[in-house]
This record gives sequence, structure tokens and C-alpha cells, in this order.
Amino acid sequence: MDLELDGNAALVTASTSGLGLASAKALAAAGANVALCGRSADTLDAARETVAGVGTGDVLAVEADITDGDDVERLVDETVAAFGGLDHLVTSAGGPPSGPFLDIAEEEWYAAYDLLVMSVVRTLTATHPHLEASDAGTWVAITSTSVAEPIEGLVLSNAVRRGVTGVVDTVAREFAPDIRANAVLPGSHETPRIEELVEAGVERGEYDSYEEGLADWSDGIPLERVGEPRELGDAVAFLSSARASFITGAALPVDGGTLRG
Repeated sequence: MDLELDGNAALVTASTSGLGLASAKALAAAGANVALCGRSADTLDAARETVAGVGTGDVLAVEADITDGDDVERLVDETVAAFGGLDHLVTSAGGPPSGPFLDIAEEEWYAAYDLLVMSVVRTLTATHPHLEASDAGTWVAITSTSVAEPIEGLVLSNAVRRGVTGVVDTVAREFAPDIRANAVLPGSHETPRIEELVEAGVERGEYDSYEEGLADWSDGIPLERVGEPRELGDAVAFLSSARASFITGAALPVDGGTLRG
């Protein structure tokens, strides 16, 4: 399927690994010029090489912290300068610390809100005039199935990520018809984040091995496995494309059928 993304410009935040990187690769493979960002120069360089290897468009890599407003402004400015505009925004962020409610300190709540919600607010605000000027402006927010159904031991993700879907629901109407806004709700994918959570479970003695922990994450998934990051990336590229031109305000689970609602 031709997603008609050739020559389009896309910015993907937190895109040096995991689902952000997978989304950047999918957009590049579909022909888009892609801007990446991350906080580490080493991982950013590796991600740029990876993304450049799957597409024919240009790849821009900008060292930036999405919790820093000045960094976000600079990231957007450099992207627009490099590509001559911006058509697609994909917001991603690393996961906040895991743990039950009573184990989470007050400062961790503020940090999670800054990471998951305010990073989106800053980036969407900075990119809005450029997306509005595009003939195909889109925003796709990578969130989690936790916005629809809480995940045990992830109270910060369960509570704070819902703020992002609230923004999606709101701007899908406010920004229409110029910009389409959608969310993807990833279930378990074998990303560094999942690897971290599984390894933490091994350290706590919940699992005897990484393989046992990964199998536990697969339990209850109708497709009987965790997802590959590429599968989430493909969904993001589709929602960004002209093939999804009548879809806005949607929250698409990409979870192997886990959610029941």
C-alpha cells in the first residue's frame, strides 16, 4: 500500500529507541523525511544511521530533551529549517518509574507529568503553525493501553498518560479540518522499556529468567505473544498517511487483542 508520504516531513520525539524509533523507521520506509531527537549523542547517531538505512529521504538528528522548553523550540526550528516545513508529528516518551501508589514520591508525580504530558503540550504548541500550514498535517500520540485499562504496578503510567489522550480528544476537534490528531495505545512490545520491567521482575524474584518474564507479559494476550516494535510503527505511519484521511480523534489499540473494551 502506498501511504503517499514521499517527500513529507515528519518529527518523532524520543526516537532513539523503542516505539519512537520504530515509528521513525516506518515513516522513513514510506518515503518521508524524518527528524529524530534524543538526549544522548551516541544513541542519537546510532538511531540516525538505522533510520537512514531503511528509507530514501533525509534524516535529521537533533540532541534535545523534550522536558526542556528551549530544547523543544530549537528542535522544531531545526526540523522546519532542514525540511522546509512540517507535515507530521509523532510524540513519544520514555516510561515513568514503575511501582504501586504508596511507593511513589510526590516529586515523581510531577516528573511523570512533565515527561508525559507537558512534553506533548510544548511540542504540539511549537509545531502547530507548521502542521496547520501543511496540506496533510497530522499528530499521532504514542500512549499506552494503560489509558484505557490500568496495568498493575504502573500507577504513574495509568494516571498521567490519560492526560495525553484528553489532549488528543480535544484538539482533534479544535484543530480540524487542518490537522488530524490520533493516539495509538501500545500493549506489550519487546522494547527496552519492557526489557527493563522484566529484568526488574527477575531482580525482585518474581521470575527465574528473562524468558519466563517475557512469557508472563504474553499471558492473556489473545495473539499469544508480545508485539514487535515494527508493528506499532506501521500503525503510526498509516495514521499519519493520506490512507487514514478520514480518521481523527481515534485511540487505536495495538495490543494483540488484550483490551476488552
